[in-house]
Amino acid sequence: MENVKRITIAKGDGIGPEIMNATLKVLNAANVNVEFDEIEVGEKVYLSGNTSGISNDAWETIRNNKIFLKAPITTPQGGGYKSLNVSIRKSLGLYSNVRPCISYDPFITTKHPVMDVVIVRENEEDLYAGIEHQQTDEVVQCLKLISRPGCEKIIRYAFEYAKANNRKKVTCFSKDNIMKQTDGLFHKVFDEIAAEYPEIENDHFIVDIGAALLADTPESFDVIVMQNLYGDILSDIAAQISGSVGLGGSSNIGEECAMFEAIHGSAPLIAGKNIANPSGLIHGAIQMLVHIGESKVAEQIHNAWSKTIEDGIHTADIYNESTSKVKVGTIEFADAVIENLGKLPKRIKKVDYLNEKPFKLPPYVRKKRKEKVLKGVDLFIDWTGSSPDKLASLLNVIEVDNVELTMITNRGVKVWPNGFDETFCTDHWRCRFKTKDDSTFNKSNILELLSQVEGNGLDVVKTENLYTFDGVVSYSLGQGQ
Repeated sequence: MENVKRITIAKGDGIGPEIMNATLKVLNAANVNVEFDEIEVGEKVYLSGNTSGISNDAWETIRNNKIFLKAPITTPQGGGYKSLNVSIRKSLGLYSNVRPCISYDPFITTKHPVMDVVIVRENEEDLYAGIEHQQTDEVVQCLKLISRPGCEKIIRYAFEYAKANNRKKVTCFSKDNIMKQTDGLFHKVFDEIAAEYPEIENDHFIVDIGAALLADTPESFDVIVMQNLYGDILSDIAAQISGSVGLGGSSNIGEECAMFEAIHGSAPLIAGKNIANPSGLIHGAIQMLVHIGESKVAEQIHNAWSKTIEDGIHTADIYNESTSKVKVGTIEFADAVIENLGKLPKRIKKVDYLNEKPFKLPPYVRKKRKEKVLKGVDLFIDWTGSSPDKLASLLNVIEVDNVELTMITNRGVKVWPNGFDETFCTDHWRCRFKTKDDSTFNKSNILELLSQVEGNGLDVVKTENLYTFDGVVSYSLGQGQ
């Protein structure tokens, strides 16, 4: 075949080998113009002593081929192993995770027969940076990192995806009523970029009510763009309420590389039984074919899959006596899809990948830097006392020129000055110091503060500098302040 494309595949763990073999059988029967380089990743690699779950040779194969089709993998419990899925997405810059969630009523049982939602999830940052620390005996932290480049790239991708696929609306979910700096940035960038696409409707929901509406009336949504954690949770919910999380595939798109997979896990309890549904990975492979320009064969496979579902040929997870006709195993389902290649569904909407418009985002352009001014510092202290007034008295004896203690919080709640006796306190205290006249702070002040606080027998576990950017306060108040 001319212009054959090489892709990397990994059969993964649990049901992974079964659903990958079924998917490859369909691809080969459709005469896809690709060749496969197989690598091994996941549980066996982890347990061989490789804590990353992937070898250097496997990395090289993925990076050379640029396209990776991966079955689910298992991350061993305990031992501090990091998720290989997250590592691949972040290491290869696969910033955009795209998950279509479609109902196939009446052939697959769902409470939402009219549902066609695409969730575009940011894939590289947020709490998935995985930066965690235990700071005191009672308190651990996880850092939520949100960047302007990360926000701009994923939000622009959502609008470009909508434009290329004739979608009418893009919705943003965030929690910026609480996380005003991190989620606030995401919402702000959404509004900025939405203004560049006046032909596409846009709206925003706080994520909790947005999730409730998605579960109740998903037909009111089209494309939803979210940060990493929200997108991870809600894309599984959306897939499940559309009929089954086992049907969903996803694409992970970067500027250089792309990875395609099922959205479900490795399901080790049903591994080796030939009962797993290969549809999720088949849909991931269809997305891969569209991505590499093989739209015609992608369309053929997807329509054949839809025809199989219409025919009532279902695996056990979606089998229903009232709507299904034949219960089949993993490989038998693949055989049924192969039998339907070249046929079209009658009631399920036929796909039209040939008219899908390719798009490529412009490179991120860094904005002019704002004026950054240090205004104070938060010292986080490990202290086992229970009285905020007592802690304040220990800190108020510290003498640093023009610097004063202005607030103490515990788990974000202001407990000094004028705290409430009813507030439960842990051993983790945020103590805020600022200049008495709100003038510019000096980093030498921080060093002197640390020296004196430690000298008084208090344990500082972390510091956070307080800045303004172009005069705008860019740090949170205490709850109740």
